[in-house]
Amino acid sequence: MSRPGSLCAFEGAWIFEREITDRRGASSGRVEGRAVYIATPDGLAYEETGQMRLGQGAPMTATRRYLWKEGRAGRIAVFFEDGRAFHDFELGAAAHGVHFCDPDTYKVAYDFENWPNWRVAWRVAGPAKDYKMVTLYRPAQ
Repeated sequence: MSRPGSLCAFEGAWIFEREITDRRGASSGRVEGRAVYIATPDGLAYEETGQMRLGQGAPMTATRRYLWKEGRAGRIAVFFEDGRAFHDFELGAAAHGVHFCDPDTYKVAYDFENWPNWRVAWRVAGPAKDYKMVTLYRPAQ
């Protein structure tokens, strides 16, 4: 059992698989793709590109970009691409964070128990949202 020791442990390319479960039954789906953490003067730029399929719909390209930075007291701070704060978490075997986007709440759990394979689970709830996203990462070969 190991876990990442610092932010730089994430640098490089990762393969990911994401399951999206809509508890209202409207649009469950799956995303498969590649994520890359690229060193910048501010931290690590996260860029992912994948193929997403919601329900029986046609596949479409999905992208995300974030900036991960060293935070206070061993925490990792995650920012949206435009610089707004998203959430932070303590780097350990298991970690948790939360993001409020009124009226919705986004709760995240990171699991690094099987490092370098790791898992991120989001639970999103609000008046019009009720879904879970679980993403599994493994190093790209």
